Amino acid sequence: MARQADELARSLGDALEGRVLLPADAGYDEARQVWNAMVDRRPQLIARCTGTGDVVTAVRFAREYGLEIGVRCGGHSVLGLSVPEGGLIIDLRPMGGVRIDPEARRARVQGGALLGALDLASQRHGLATTAGNVSHTGVGGLTLGGGMGWLARQHGLSCDNVSAFEVVTAGGDIVRATETENADLFWGLRGGGGNFGIVTEFEFRLHRTGTRALLADLFFPVAEALPVFQGWRDLNTTAPRAATFTAWVGESDASFLPPGLRGRALASVGFVWAGDPDEGRRLLPSLRSLGRPVAERVEELSYLALQTIEDSIEGHALRRYWKGHYFAELPDEAIHAYLSRGVPDGAGELLPYASLQAYGGAIADVPDEAAAFSQRDAMFEFVAAAGWTDPAEDDARIGAARRYGAALERFATGAYINAMSDEGAAGITRAYRPAKLARLTVLKDAWDPDNVFHLNQNIPPS
Repeated sequence: MARQADELARSLGDALEGRVLLPADAGYDEARQVWNAMVDRRPQLIARCTGTGDVVTAVRFAREYGLEIGVRCGGHSVLGLSVPEGGLIIDLRPMGGVRIDPEARRARVQGGALLGALDLASQRHGLATTAGNVSHTGVGGLTLGGGMGWLARQHGLSCDNVSAFEVVTAGGDIVRATETENADLFWGLRGGGGNFGIVTEFEFRLHRTGTRALLADLFFPVAEALPVFQGWRDLNTTAPRAATFTAWVGESDASFLPPGLRGRALASVGFVWAGDPDEGRRLLPSLRSLGRPVAERVEELSYLALQTIEDSIEGHALRRYWKGHYFAELPDEAIHAYLSRGVPDGAGELLPYASLQAYGGAIADVPDEAAAFSQRDAMFEFVAAAGWTDPAEDDARIGAARRYGAALERFATGAYINAMSDEGAAGITRAYRPAKLARLTVLKDAWDPDNVFHLNQNIPPS
């Protein structure tokens, strides 16, 4: 087996501009390590691609030799879908370039770029496009699933801001997808995930956003939080688009909390304002009128700092599991279930924390039929997330997150494929409504009839 792997590596290495890694090579373990520390699979080969030509070569090679393909960038899939046991990782991370045209307000982003690189390059010109909330997330995975971020209520999802894709198909061809060229593929790549090809370059529209932001959070004892959350929900209906309302429940050791509150169950409500902080501060009196908090955090910061503020919490060192839902509305019963965290009295050990993030605004302006993303009517996104280090806690942590998700499922209207874990086909039917899923299946039949790209939240061919 080792001899076969060596021969395959030499064969691929001879054809590749980049480097091929085998299990015994330096850098192999780093290249297979992903965000979820529970994932410990060992691919047979890792192709460190330096350009689109390398990706073409790797796809054709994998198909010729029957190797399962995983596509690696940020590695933030909770299931570690980019790492195939015994297969081939097509590692895009050497392709991390970002080029900005400030006059045209366009960014050309290679398929292996991380969000931090896109933000850094565009903010030099006071520009940005919608990107997620953790800078070491891959641009590709985020965008192909939809792409929520602090600018989405003003400018739409990440996928709404793509004007062109360069794609390597399952057959190893290079195609371009725009509104007028391979328009069916363009439609499917905006929310359909990695089902239809490997995107080696994105072209994004950029917006004049400035470089400043405001963060506001008010913290309350969980037992006193229900009326606060009701008022926060109602304020959201009239919030300016620059504000993304946020909420959270869990335990925190954050330095801005008084020592007596650290490690205790708390609930917070607040907002992130992407733009002039002075304008954002006009929302604070309404927020503060909801109740008397036990702690408050109001912080003016740069947009770049905002985009990295959760980088440490969301680092690559923890075992992880999560459950997510979309809500078109948030009735009082749903708020109560949210605050209870999947247990009757809302108290217990090893419980996940959970967040709520408001949608609406420019997200809902885009017609549902315009792209594969299928949850334009969502008002809030819910994610219950567990992170831990001790493998002995795996069952308890996963079980608690599943109970939390189940407690809120009856209020949910759908799911976000970037926040799915092990739901499988049932999750796909929640992410896409029947007519849209049927159209996506036709697209899969056309572009990947052999399901070469199946290590994703998979839409199988018919």
